[in-house]
Amino acid sequence: MTQDPRLAQIAELLELRADGPYGLHDINQRQHALQSAWLAEQAGCPPALIAAALMHDIGHLVHDLGDNPAAEGIDDRHEAVGHAFLARWFGPEVTEPVRMHVAAKRFLCATEADYFGKLSPDSVLSLTLQGGPMSATEVVAFRALPQAAAAVQLRRFDEEAKAKGLETPPVAHFMPAVAASIRQPG
Repeated sequence: MTQDPRLAQIAELLELRADGPYGLHDINQRQHALQSAWLAEQAGCPPALIAAALMHDIGHLVHDLGDNPAAEGIDDRHEAVGHAFLARWFGPEVTEPVRMHVAAKRFLCATEADYFGKLSPDSVLSLTLQGGPMSATEVVAFRALPQAAAAVQLRRFDEEAKAKGLETPPVAHFMPAVAASIRQPG
């Protein structure tokens, strides 16, 4: 049985292109992805959310804006880039939490008094570039989206997945969740 080339491409991105730094943290993009997926798995999430957690920042790996465009005052729109990349192969249960994880940060900053204080310095910088906390109208619109709860859950994993030295399983451990979530060709 040959491996699905889509799965091979995703694994290759995470294994070979994710060595760059993750913002201002002492971890790289791969470690952040693995920690996010590990947190989702430990929380008992379904395969689609584990896959989304693993790939939520894949937009950083497929654009050509460098390791930390926010430091240059650029919103890299990695959530939209990642969504466009993944939408070829996955349904909304994977792609929508990826697309909405930045909006979920804006939502949480608007709806939870202590959330902003939990953000890392680079998340605060990117929040400014991404529009800041949501307005009351945006909060209502966000809550009405079908994948809003999954996006918020993914965002919480995203914020927590920044621990230097945290041991996680390798990319291969999470690929069955990705495989279970990928659309079948045809």
